Amino acid sequence: MSSDVGDDRVEVPFSGDERTLLNAFLDYLRGTIGFKCAGLSDEQARRSLLPSRLNTAAGVVKHLRWVENYWFQVVLGGKPSLAPYTGEDPDADWRVEPGETISGLLADYASECAASRELVAGLDLDHEVAFRGGERLSTRWVLIHLIEETGRHAGHLDVVRELLDGVTGE
Repeated sequence: MSSDVGDDRVEVPFSGDERTLLNAFLDYLRGTIGFKCAGLSDEQARRSLLPSRLNTAAGVVKHLRWVENYWFQVVLGGKPSLAPYTGEDPDADWRVEPGETISGLLADYASECAASRELVAGLDLDHEVAFRGGERLSTRWVLIHLIEETGRHAGHLDVVRELLDGVTGE
């Protein structure tokens, strides 16, 4: 695949401490999101080829931006949520609005990922915060969850991309 987005994925080391490996795997998957969208036009990125209207490349990128924001800034950082979804409109973070472009959504995602990296760099992996009814949640748990969530959506983009234009592989 060639495009202006390119392949910004990090090389994941085969050994290292826990923090290094967790961050490297998450950053590799974050880079894969951009890589799978490389070369898509705005029209392609908005096109849904699966039964759900929410299954677009652009929608996946927008959703992941807000996933990053929620888990890192809101849950771990204690900041108020700025996400577009509500109880009445729970899928708003998947919906691509008029004027939103794939390049703009990827830039927003990259910016959110940078903010997440900065926040996590200052937290111990065992740092815990209160979560949902008095449960405790650690930085480690959030990193592992984001690896799972981002990996699942990278696979989702594999399918969407192949259906859009036949591009497969890494």
